[in-house]
Amino acid sequence: MTALNVKDIFNDLHQIPEVGFQEFKTSAYLADKLEALGYEVTRNLGGTGVVGIVKGAEPGPVMLLRADMDALPFVIDGEHKTIHACGHDAHCSMVLAAASLLKDKVKRGTLKILFQPAEETLGGALSIIDAGVLEDVDFAVGLHIRPVQDLPFGKLSPAVHHSSSTFANIKITGRSCHGSRPHLGVNAVETAAAIINAATAIKVNPTVAWSCKATAVKGGGSAYNIIPDSAEVTFDVRSETNEDMTELLDKLRRVAENVAEAYGAKAEFNLPGGVIPAAVLDPALTAEVAECIKEVAGEENLAAELKNPGGEDFHYFARTYPDLKAAYFGVGVAAEPGLHDPNMHFNPDGLQAGVDVLEKITLKKLG
Repeated sequence: MTALNVKDIFNDLHQIPEVGFQEFKTSAYLADKLEALGYEVTRNLGGTGVVGIVKGAEPGPVMLLRADMDALPFVIDGEHKTIHACGHDAHCSMVLAAASLLKDKVKRGTLKILFQPAEETLGGALSIIDAGVLEDVDFAVGLHIRPVQDLPFGKLSPAVHHSSSTFANIKITGRSCHGSRPHLGVNAVETAAAIINAATAIKVNPTVAWSCKATAVKGGGSAYNIIPDSAEVTFDVRSETNEDMTELLDKLRRVAENVAEAYGAKAEFNLPGGVIPAAVLDPALTAEVAECIKEVAGEENLAAELKNPGGEDFHYFARTYPDLKAAYFGVGVAAEPGLHDPNMHFNPDGLQAGVDVLEKITLKKLG
């Protein structure tokens, strides 16, 4: 069977960017290619997800290779555009090219190829979990191209340790009155300001990277001389570990509720998007990925493991299934000026190394 060229796939997918849960052309393209390769394909999982399966003749583990499909929405000069500015087209290209190499090499166990929707909405992985795709998986491997600030071209990192992240929303309810008689009301905007100031005093383990910062404030009365009875503050919250994220959010909630009470207001604390878990990667599988990188690219191109304050919904897999062993590696393609920039570009010559690592690690388990 002829292997698919990773750059050809990338060139095709880069022309059809689609936002989360609307990856109709993308998923159809990937499903059609998998079927042509001889995979047993299921479409429309968790919305637009695609899974291809091939089984070996001998019993063995179930291994999943995962790529995210969605692009990002932008408004540029007043025009709405969708752009692959995070490299998900590259991820699909590497996984599909690896699938073409692996189809006839799986001797034992089961290989699952997953093209996941809506990573950018941080709901795509949960939709795939709800569809039951991960229930029998023993090993799951994901990957991501890295900006040049993380990895030079040609270097590969065996692990990208993403942080836990969330948006905490605090709705404040005060009491309205005329500005000339402020003692008769409870100023929700002043309460919001006090909550923001108090949050700067929150501390958790200083040996762990974390942040808690206000990123949006809404509020105001019906006129400038009216004491406002409502306000809203949103915090961007991140932590290197899931345990410290739990502590951080508990402290932020207590700050909001106690400060509001001191001002005579009420604070409603919620996490509208849930909490994205921090990476919990399997050390043994990560070590095997490192060996694969050395075999594919040479020891001189094996980079250190990366710590990343960004969120990634791949890590829901291991959190939901604690016995699942996960690995997530980084591919240096000199992406610049940065991910999520509408002008992001990279050197696609670096993608083949990612394909080769995916093939190697899969054959260690199923070959």
